[in-house]
Amino acid sequence: MRELPVAARWYIGGAALGAALCAAPAFRPGAAAPWSTTLALAALYALCEQLHRCPLVGGRIPYGAGAAGTSGGSLTGWASPVLLAGVFLLPPPLAALIAVPGALTGAAKAPSAGARRLWHAAEPALACFAAAQVFRVLGHHPLSAPQFPVLLLPAAAAALTFGTVLVALEGGVLAAAERRPLRTAWRGALPRSLGPQLVHGLAGLMMAVLWRSAYGPTAALLVLLPMCLSCWVFAQYHRERTAHQATIRALVQAVDIKDRYTRGHSERVGRASVMIARELGMAEDRVEVLRFAGILHDVGKLGVPTRLLRKDGPLTPQERRVIELHPEYGHEIVRGIGFLGEARAAILHHHERLDGRGYPYGLRGHHIPECARLVAVADAFDAMTSTRSYRRARPVPVALEELRRCAGAQFDPRMVRALAASLDRYGWQPDLVTAADPEPGAAGEGPGDGATPGADTTPGADATPGADTTPGADATPGAGQPAGGRRPDRGPARHREAAARDGAR
Repeated sequence: MRELPVAARWYIGGAALGAALCAAPAFRPGAAAPWSTTLALAALYALCEQLHRCPLVGGRIPYGAGAAGTSGGSLTGWASPVLLAGVFLLPPPLAALIAVPGALTGAAKAPSAGARRLWHAAEPALACFAAAQVFRVLGHHPLSAPQFPVLLLPAAAAALTFGTVLVALEGGVLAAAERRPLRTAWRGALPRSLGPQLVHGLAGLMMAVLWRSAYGPTAALLVLLPMCLSCWVFAQYHRERTAHQATIRALVQAVDIKDRYTRGHSERVGRASVMIARELGMAEDRVEVLRFAGILHDVGKLGVPTRLLRKDGPLTPQERRVIELHPEYGHEIVRGIGFLGEARAAILHHHERLDGRGYPYGLRGHHIPECARLVAVADAFDAMTSTRSYRRARPVPVALEELRRCAGAQFDPRMVRALAASLDRYGWQPDLVTAADPEPGAAGEGPGDGATPGADTTPGADATPGADTTPGADATPGAGQPAGGRRPDRGPARHREAAARDGAR
């Protein structure tokens, strides 16, 4: 558990201690306990923990409880009815034990594999104990087919208790292990879990009734068949999502091959976009779309001639206007990719400015889509904190100060504040490939060649072709103009000369 923050270690240890105290009464001398049913359900759940890796149901698919230090969701896998059947069949201390063998013997990702296993055992144990207590209070009828309708309400209350405890515990571990704000750790998690938990509660009640019926435990296993089918459907969704991510990776690799001096930039902008979005409390599905937006923001470079991206020396105004078309090229490239959603607008408008001096359309203020304002800040931050062939990386505090100085004219102040708050909480570790790493065969190129035309914005620094310039300063030729040069050049000669010396990149 050494890799986890101290708060997370205490949180997981406290949860494990609480689960042990909940199960302790079952081991008291003389306690009459249905151990045969407990062991059978525990073995069944442990088997289900292994079966979810079977190729027949899609191989390794997202399943089960989230682990410490991850953003995994609550335990809503297809074997949850086994746990809930134990809630309805067993006393609370024994119900808390059903998930323990499967969790402790199951696979766990490194780092902190031991902590993850301990958390996987403690979380459902506490949820099962609480749900069993609720069912015992509300359910005064025997588990039998004639009493099934009467048991629906207590079973639903127990299932909702089960889901609520899981969501509460999961949000707490995310706040402790990932240092997420409490206001976002639980945001939207409970409503998303209500439907699945009610379905699993009904399936668990059916298992429990069949278990006690004349048909016995064998008949109860039939209830797992529809759950397994739902798992297979989820596996198909997971494969489709994997295909989406492969599409994104292919596009990014194509950009990195063409514009070798900003390799790794796209992934870092995606990471910074996620940090801002989570700090703003956005829903996880939107956070994922904004991650795609950050990763693909420069995909339009595929439409820019390679000779311009790798040109030595200054660019002409006409060449700058060509490079300023890359947001529109990018939008056309991803137009037909439906799962990107609002990421397409971010790709098109991430070079707009609040003061209207951006491109391609010169939008102002809140006419710029929120997603584009977010990606613009992430893009500029990584551009300043990355080492390029024509300058060294700026320290994070210096980059943040520059963003704050440009907020209100070039950048959305709300996005800048969110990035600063997230960096205070998590820090910034750009451990991906940087633009300064040369490719094989790239040696001997001039220092001016490394600054990529049309690449990322560095506020207040050397202007990229068509990149946003520092508020209060005149734009370099073509900077901040809509594609096609519809706005006259307002930059003084000294800025034009500086741009020419740096290759206008």
